[in-house]
Amino acid sequence: MSKTAGWLGRLGRRLNRMEAALDERRAEIAAEARGDLPGRDVPVPAPERERPPAVVALPERPDPASVVPWGMRVAAEVSWRLLLLAGMLWVLMKVISEVRLVVLAFAAAMLVTALLQPFVVRLRRLGMPRGLATAVTAILGFVIIGLVGWFVVWQVMENLDDLSNRVREGINELKTWALDSPFHVTEKQINDIAKNLSETIGTNTEQITSAGLQGVTVLVEVLTGMLLAMFSTLFLLYDGKKIWTWVLGLVPATARPGMAGAGPRAWRTLTAYVRGTVLVALIDAVFIGLGLYFLDVTMAVPLAVFIFLFAFIPLVGAVISGALAVVVALVTQGPVIALAVLGVVLAVQQIEGHVLQPFILGRAVRVHPLAVVLVVAAGGMIAGIGGAVVAVPLVAVTNTVVVYLRAYSREQLHPAVGPVGPAPHGATAVGVTDGPQA
Repeated sequence: MSKTAGWLGRLGRRLNRMEAALDERRAEIAAEARGDLPGRDVPVPAPERERPPAVVALPERPDPASVVPWGMRVAAEVSWRLLLLAGMLWVLMKVISEVRLVVLAFAAAMLVTALLQPFVVRLRRLGMPRGLATAVTAILGFVIIGLVGWFVVWQVMENLDDLSNRVREGINELKTWALDSPFHVTEKQINDIAKNLSETIGTNTEQITSAGLQGVTVLVEVLTGMLLAMFSTLFLLYDGKKIWTWVLGLVPATARPGMAGAGPRAWRTLTAYVRGTVLVALIDAVFIGLGLYFLDVTMAVPLAVFIFLFAFIPLVGAVISGALAVVVALVTQGPVIALAVLGVVLAVQQIEGHVLQPFILGRAVRVHPLAVVLVVAAGGMIAGIGGAVVAVPLVAVTNTVVVYLRAYSREQLHPAVGPVGPAPHGATAVGVTDGPQA
């Protein structure tokens, strides 16, 4: 009987504890429903001695982006955009290098078109049909360019023997000067230098032959590029307006009005650059050529033509052509005439840099000299001499487009500012949606 009473007592106590646990659980659920407790992680007192260990609620981790400093976040945003632009430019340069011949031929066609297009416009104003005006201008332009090239080659071939004799005499004079100089140079040393030079040429015959074959390949590429440039020039003169309209059709509709206004201004900049460069190069060639002629320098006329051609390479071309004239004068006429030629070249180039270019080119194609040096170097590294020639007009045109689009966007945001810049005028004037035309 006593055992039964003890078992019933223990059962009653267990039932009491279960009832107390159920009451506590009901109270906890009710508190969570009212929002009084944060959750089950909050410790709940256990009945009697069965108290579970307390659980501490961990604070929520912040967003990683909010922990990074603001300056580092801005730098990261700018960095990945710069990397994207650099990758795009790298791919663009690779594509241009693969089709360099086509790109340079089209760039040359654009320059020639900018020079010849005003003549087409004048002929059309005189009543000549577009096709006939284009054909007459293109044929006369190509004939003049061909005659200039033929004249240079003819003059060089005519004076080659005289130049060789003068060079031989100059080398002998230089040898005599070296023997009499205070540097104690002996005739044996000079003969050893000449012998080593001849042996080097004989040893590297294969390399010289391969270079000659490579020169033949380059000649073929040059002729191909000239043909491409001629055909491109012809079609640009005849269908310039339609080509520009087609290019505008590729631009998104929202950006089309801005590009329609930037195109004529860019074409005006290119035309002003080509006209001004031709005029400045012609003045340089005439005055330096006259100086060479009166100083009795061999091949004065071909050197003047070279000065005219090299003037299309900004900064670098003038230095190379002037140095060539001084070297020819030194070898053929001696140091006194060479110094006189140097004085003539420096005087004409100073007049060109401080008077002719600011007066003729004006502000239409003004580019900072540092930018000129950098873009000429970059163009030469990417595409050789052709790249150096095209680099400056490309930067001038890009600068015109960027300045206009910036002002155009500002005008759209603030219409009360007024129109953006002067409108195209003269032979290069076109409608707002037409672009370059013939």
